Parts: sequence; structure tokens; C-alpha cells
Amino acid sequence: MLFALALALAAGDGFDARVQAAKSLEGKADGKAWQSAMWDRIGNPATDALKDCIASNAPAADKRPFTLVAEVAADGRSGQVEVRPATPVARCFAGQFNAWTLPAPPKTPAPYPVEIDVTMDP
Repeated sequence: MLFALALALAAGDGFDARVQAAKSLEGKADGKAWQSAMWDRIGNPATDALKDCIASNAPAADKRPFTLVAEVAADGRSGQVEVRPATPVARCFAGQFNAWTLPAPPKTPAPYPVEIDVTMDP
């Protein structure tokens, strides 16, 4: 199954395939451990970034939930960051996320897919 997910990513099957690949890895032991390390590192900056993105789009910031998906290289740098829906707040958050260095991901697959579902209070 992991091989099929890697092939789907390599074939560029799109946003939904990338999200599913990331969710599949999140359920594995090394994925859970990596997610925990990632949130230990970016939890507070992510909260601050989201607040700043909402404030910079006030007074009518679009607070719809969104999903971010990215690929994380061995050095913790992210790439291929994409959000849906691509609201101004979501795009702002994606820009912040792209600037952070995450923990080194598990060795396989490379690059390592990550997805984040963001829900905001109305």
C-alpha cells in the first residue's frame, strides 16, 4: 500500500492523493512520533501565525476550515506547500509554514508528506 501511495505522489495525482498519503503515514508509529515532534516545535508559532493571518485579513477574514499539505525533505525544509480552500488566511498560513524548519522526518518515503487540518473559531 505504501508503494502505491508513493507512486501516486510521484505521478502527481494531486492534492487529495497527497493528503491521503500523509494521513496513511500519520497512523504508523514513526509517523505519530514525528507528528508529536513537529507539533512540539511549531505548535506555538502555528497558533501565532494563524492569529496574525486572521488579523492581517480583518475585518472580513475568511475563517473557513482548510487543509494544508506539504512535502518535508530530510533536512526538515518543506516544499510543495498547498492549501484548500486557498483563502487569503490559508495562503498566509501556508507562507508561514513554508518558512519553518521541521524535525527531520522518518527516512521513508522521501520527501515525507504532511497534512494539517485547520479549524478556527467563528
